[in-house]
Amino acid sequence: MVRINLLDTRTTSFGDLISNGKIYRVPPFQRDYSWTEENWEDLWQDILMLHNNVSVSHYMGAIVLQRSGTTDQSFTIIDGQQRLATLSIIAVAVIEMLQQLVEKGIEPQANQERQEILKRTYLGDRDPRSLRYSSKLILNENNNDFYQSNLVNLRKPLNIRSLSKSNQLLWQAFEYFFTQLEKLPEVTQDGEKLAMFITDTVAQGLLLIQISVEDELNAYTVFETLNARGIELTSTDLLKNYLFSLFRGPDDLQEAQRQWRRIINTVQMEKFPEFLRYYLSLKHTRVRRERLFKLVRSSVNDATKAFDLLDQLENFSSLYIALSNPNDEFWRDTPENQTYIRELNLFRVKQAYPTLFAAYQQFSPENFTRLLKLIVVISFRYSIVSHLNPNELESVYNTVATNIAEGTITTPRQVFDTLRPVYVTDEKFKQDFSLLSISTKGQKRRLVRYILSQLEVDASGIQVEENSFSIEHILPEVPTDEWRQYFTERQIEEMVYRLGNLTLLEPSFNRDIGQKNYQSKQEKYQQSVYQLTQRITAEEWNPDAIAARQRHFAQRAVHIWQSDFL
Repeated sequence: MVRINLLDTRTTSFGDLISNGKIYRVPPFQRDYSWTEENWEDLWQDILMLHNNVSVSHYMGAIVLQRSGTTDQSFTIIDGQQRLATLSIIAVAVIEMLQQLVEKGIEPQANQERQEILKRTYLGDRDPRSLRYSSKLILNENNNDFYQSNLVNLRKPLNIRSLSKSNQLLWQAFEYFFTQLEKLPEVTQDGEKLAMFITDTVAQGLLLIQISVEDELNAYTVFETLNARGIELTSTDLLKNYLFSLFRGPDDLQEAQRQWRRIINTVQMEKFPEFLRYYLSLKHTRVRRERLFKLVRSSVNDATKAFDLLDQLENFSSLYIALSNPNDEFWRDTPENQTYIRELNLFRVKQAYPTLFAAYQQFSPENFTRLLKLIVVISFRYSIVSHLNPNELESVYNTVATNIAEGTITTPRQVFDTLRPVYVTDEKFKQDFSLLSISTKGQKRRLVRYILSQLEVDASGIQVEENSFSIEHILPEVPTDEWRQYFTERQIEEMVYRLGNLTLLEPSFNRDIGQKNYQSKQEKYQQSVYQLTQRITAEEWNPDAIAARQRHFAQRAVHIWQSDFL
């Protein structure tokens, strides 16, 4: 079990946290401010609840801090920057509201004093030289200048549209909360009540779980333990901050930042942990999500290794995205791969990604295509038809990936030899296919179309567009009393989505026959262009007819979804 070294864990309020003389820094390369009106609205509703019932409090979640240096006066905000920044903006809005009271001549001296006290308490102290306020909260490199100059020092930007997106959001947050305050005249017309609103309602009513950790590794473990919403973004930021900390010169750092942006723009932030896990599986076995940061930290400890990691991630990023999109430009020169990519996505197979990463780098284009086909066949047999444990697939694909990366596997046939334990035998596959039942509703409908079209291609030798036909239920989904003469209620439930009861049919024919009896349907079936449908010739349609038709499908399926290496 991983031991987490926590310096401190406590329940605290925003007021206690920000008024204790400490400075809180967002790491320079942490993601920018990103809260929007939806987040502000949720927070404001919580504040209104506290305002209307001062005896309650509200938990805002956890904030993870890491001590900076040797003193207890400075902390790095590993997680929680969005909340702290927004709460400080509310303090700015209240202070600006007090300024308006001063300008209106409402208790000007008292309200001026309240302003100064609130600024020192929630924002920071004034520099004796410049007379500008320096904040207790220091944001990242993209947001801090604007935050200090325009928000902490209450200066409206000259041209809001010229600001970066995140700085626009910071200013819009201020405007949002200032507008909401104006809707509380019972508070905003009285300086004392305004001060009480921020000190009692906001600063003391909003509670946080403060978790202080020793280092980044413990912070990462905390994230995984908490399993908080948005963890993908936070853990990705943590990795980015660690990598950037390894670069000493400004030129190296700027190049690393550019490279990181290219990777994230390709992969997308929320998918990065998954992408990183597949990449690390090229060199490590059984890579668990909670070990990602630890693996990187243990193997990447200088700028050279950090650049090497970024190079590798950038090299694989386009392939990773293309594996989930058969129409990606990546496949332009190998259109034969598009069919297999489409099938893998239909099957929702990702366990093979590390193997495909390694093979794309080491195999010829022809052998990579043969591997794709093999993985499609194995996945269909193993996951779609036989419903076997996917965890075993991940383990064996991990082994194949490391062997390809190390050069001990160099051909698709050797891949098949290693994957042989997860290749479902013909006998079991035929048996499982004979009993396969798949709903034609929702996402499963595409899978049924795929199977029927493959069976039709096998029967007729003509390619079938999967969206060109209707899925006909020979025994209707809602059968009439005439149908119920041949099926019990239990048989209807069991048989209606069996593959033997499904066929391809022209949409116009499907509308014509609806829930008609079998004899009426069969006349239309003979007019269909689809061989599977023309061959429905049973005298009666009953459970035995469905089972017999599906056994025939199973015999053909063994040949349709079969490895080339047998």
